[in-house]
Amino acid sequence: MKKYVIGLDYGSDSARALVVDTTNGEILASSVKYYPRWVEGKYCDPAKNQYRQHPLDYLEVMEASIKEALSKCEPAVAENVAGIAFDTTGSTPALTDANGTPLAMLPEYAENPNAMFILWKDHTAVKEADEINELARKWEVDYTKYEGGIYSSEWVWAKALHVLRNDKTLKPTAVSWIEYCDWLPAVLTGKTAIDQVKRSRCAAGHKALWHPDWNGLPPEEFLTTLGIELAGMRQNLFTETYTSDEAFGTLTPEWAEKLGLSTDVIVGVSAFDAHMGAVGAEIEANTLVRIMGTSTCDIIVSPYSDMEGKLIPGICGQVDGSVIPGMVGLEAGQSAFGDVYAWFKNVLAWPLQFIDDKELAESIEKKIIPELEKEAMQIPIEESTIIATDWLNGRRTPDADQNLKGTITGLNLGSTAPRIMRALVEATAYGSKAIVDRFIENGIEIKSVVGIGGVAKKSAFVMQTMADVLNMPIKVARAEQCVALGAAMFAAVASGVFKTVEEAQKAMGQGFEKTYYPIEENVKQYAKIYKKYQEIGKL
Repeated sequence: MKKYVIGLDYGSDSARALVVDTTNGEILASSVKYYPRWVEGKYCDPAKNQYRQHPLDYLEVMEASIKEALSKCEPAVAENVAGIAFDTTGSTPALTDANGTPLAMLPEYAENPNAMFILWKDHTAVKEADEINELARKWEVDYTKYEGGIYSSEWVWAKALHVLRNDKTLKPTAVSWIEYCDWLPAVLTGKTAIDQVKRSRCAAGHKALWHPDWNGLPPEEFLTTLGIELAGMRQNLFTETYTSDEAFGTLTPEWAEKLGLSTDVIVGVSAFDAHMGAVGAEIEANTLVRIMGTSTCDIIVSPYSDMEGKLIPGICGQVDGSVIPGMVGLEAGQSAFGDVYAWFKNVLAWPLQFIDDKELAESIEKKIIPELEKEAMQIPIEESTIIATDWLNGRRTPDADQNLKGTITGLNLGSTAPRIMRALVEATAYGSKAIVDRFIENGIEIKSVVGIGGVAKKSAFVMQTMADVLNMPIKVARAEQCVALGAAMFAAVASGVFKTVEEAQKAMGQGFEKTYYPIEENVKQYAKIYKKYQEIGKL
């Protein structure tokens, strides 16, 4: 009897459910649902870098996407679903009450953005991140050392401290916090109580300062020195974490009925999107997988023997089992990638809002980036006198600093929109090279590079530029939805269809559709321009 699994990928704007055949990785059906309140622009203030999401958005799209995907399949498929697993963006935490309920699910906090899940790209906690780094360097133990030595405003402790400081109404009720990659499987299995939640090794190790060396999370004394607002929170959190090949539990009768599934369906321990996406892209030792969308997340797995005695500075963590159990997962990334191109498009499209013919305006806007790329590709590299830095949303790696701003230098009266576009594409490639260099400089071998995500699939210009700048071939994964496919692979392991992640990858992987090879002459020219990029970054 065939077994099927459901992989759910929770992105910044929407959730996608895939129904997958475990025998060959065939995607039988999929469904995408956008977060309804998020689409309306609720609870966000981009001018303040505030991005919040209501927990009801997550629950509503979960039910709708799973049911719609299953409705496209034969009835026998639902009867033979073995497992479900989630991936989510992160760090995206919410404060909870003593019952483990996110505060925004309580009537008194239902419209309070500070009580909601704080999206990964929310940068309101820059000050708190700076304070964590300052205190960690003074402390007897540097609790950031396994997270690259620099704590980010995108991560949970900075966010929790920020909202507690700035909203005194939360403290009487807020006793803990939860990442939504942990909350979603808890809801489906009914294990929402604080002491029942199986916390993701991936989330805790990369974003919450968790490590076995200090028995889990940093001690109470460190946290209360950081901010008295955190007093008592640690006792309501966790010590143990779990890798995503493990089962979280089984569907409750309520959720089984809602979804049209059996209560025997296993729900797996979840993880962040990039880490599961790397598995969907068939990551193996010393492969760099780049998840390339609005931002990037870069994932490598290394054997224990290669990591012995190594602490990689300025990355987003090195965590045992955060990607594939039995190896150390290393994470890096860029805070803006596709968002850099989207920003420029929005600048150019600004006058279109005044056109009465909205259909015409939308048609023009859709053509801006494709036309810019087409023209930018024709500009010889030696004419790339404009140099940009890619920090329009701060810098994630190397050396996280959300205070940084993007720049464009070398402009003159001959600087056309395509020339600026080329400089922006080159800037994102230079930012990519800075990450690769940091790994190599610290003894991490990179044998191959794989690109997944919207940019990797859609832009030959960006991919060829990156291959030239990195001086490495880049393979593009064939699967359209590597991240959700990775979640499906973990669901297959957690539910016992396969014994290991590697077995699931071999059976369900989709291979690669294209490889971009570096062009020797371009490599030489970009090596010179990259040095200028580095010099500008030091100013």
